Amino acid sequence: MRHLYRIALVLLLTTLGAQAQNIQLHYDLGKQLYSKEQATRPVLTSTVELFRPDSWGNTFFFVDMNYTQEGVNSAYWEIAREFNLAKTPLALHLEYNGGLSNQFSFNNAYLAGLTYAWNQSDYQAGFTFTPMYKYLARQERPHSFQLTSTWYLHLAGGKLSFTGFADLWGDRHLVTGKNALVFLTEPQLWVNLNKFAGVDPKFNLSVGTEWEISHNFAVLDKTIINPTLALKWTF
Repeated sequence: MRHLYRIALVLLLTTLGAQAQNIQLHYDLGKQLYSKEQATRPVLTSTVELFRPDSWGNTFFFVDMNYTQEGVNSAYWEIAREFNLAKTPLALHLEYNGGLSNQFSFNNAYLAGLTYAWNQSDYQAGFTFTPMYKYLARQERPHSFQLTSTWYLHLAGGKLSFTGFADLWGDRHLVTGKNALVFLTEPQLWVNLNKFAGVDPKFNLSVGTEWEISHNFAVLDKTIINPTLALKWTF
């Protein structure tokens, strides 16, 4: 769902050249599992994603909004643009991360790097890998790095989709300011209802789960696993 991170190019969730937009709603179980460490963790998160290729490359963005009983308490987004490098599997990657809560704003982050993309010939599986320089705005030591990988795998004739990303980046401890190495991955498993017999192919609803696995992210100096129950509609 979120992180002060990603690009989750949750890229090529459909066939090559197709546009992909979706909206997700996640019921988060992390608050129940880690009541002491995550007592204020929101229960509901919505995610809007768009991936759009063109003749020069592709554009990807997502927006996360977290909800409490009082309403939205934080929002976070990332946008990335990639430019194809001739007919190679490489692309120039440019990215921005930012957001806010009802108490503070997240510092801007600017990233640049190269993406390597591989796709199976039938586009039932693929992955990307992107090493990046990361500039942490308004930090005493702003220069950092990020490594991002994304993947997709369609199974059982498209009835199941296994997608996700993994990020590793250098950041600064929120309290002490010391260097911190942050890891975040969010694998998702979806059951695509329109791939089953008797279901209208235009009924683009998927049900599934996401597992946010992090170290030095949701809780500092600790590994946390936050599962969700989720719905997704693809446009």
